[in-house]
Amino acid sequence: MQLTIFFQQLVNAISLGSLYGLIAIGYTMVYGILRLINFAHGDLLMFAAYAAIYGIAIFALPWYISFPLAVMITGLMGIVLDRCAYRPLRNAPRISLLISAIGASFLLENVALVVIGGVPRAFPRPDVFDKVIEFFGVRIQVLTLYTPAVTILLLLGLLYIVHRTKIGKAMRAASTDFETTRLMGINLDRIIAVTFLLGSVLAAAGGIMWAMKYPQVNPFMGIFPGFKAFIAAVLGGIGSIMGAVVGGFLLGLGEILIVAMVPELAQYRDAFAFVILILVLLFRPTGIMGQPLIQKT
Repeated sequence: MQLTIFFQQLVNAISLGSLYGLIAIGYTMVYGILRLINFAHGDLLMFAAYAAIYGIAIFALPWYISFPLAVMITGLMGIVLDRCAYRPLRNAPRISLLISAIGASFLLENVALVVIGGVPRAFPRPDVFDKVIEFFGVRIQVLTLYTPAVTILLLLGLLYIVHRTKIGKAMRAASTDFETTRLMGINLDRIIAVTFLLGSVLAAAGGIMWAMKYPQVNPFMGIFPGFKAFIAAVLGGIGSIMGAVVGGFLLGLGEILIVAMVPELAQYRDAFAFVILILVLLFRPTGIMGQPLIQKT
């Protein structure tokens, strides 16, 4: 019986960890190029969840159209965010970009609060994701299996773009040296816009999966998932795509398994993630797969 409970919790941990990893990739992509922590990243998660709800509730779209449409709209929102909040400060001190990121986060949250209201809304989870299968006594919700599968597919697609396409090569060049990249004739603003587009798409996919896992949305729903994903990115090595995914899986495993083995610590579950962050910053600031930081010019 105890072994069954362990495997049940292990499946839940993998599902949660894959969500953290999916959202963390967006953090690490933006940081890899701009050396900027995009604190509005978690709010794009919230934006995607509401876009999916309104696509179904107001426009009567089926979920398999509403969800991809919400992802695309959120990707465009990421480009708008870069254009309005970050591009005008491209040559400003780093602290100005950081303050702008925090301001953008508060703006998105409060606009949602004013326009939509603070009352939580139920997320319309499709019936296909509610099915439960039993495997050797372990009951697994189908959504729990889809979550890591979606993360792996999106990760493979992103790795293909980064390592096998011209735009990906330009992104890798920009992450190393801005000035040399400019001298090579690469349009940096375009490369950064594409980076925000890809990161926002991943945040949107993570936001919809999160809303289906915890089917209640509100204007502040992206805060804690955003923080957890940031911690996952730091744990894995911020700036490393694979590191973000590894960090997400490890954080999810740690949270679920520790609470499962020591139920008395359940109320300290969120604190566990921040303890991990402090320990990583103290003993290995570059994370598990991170590279030594390169000062940009």
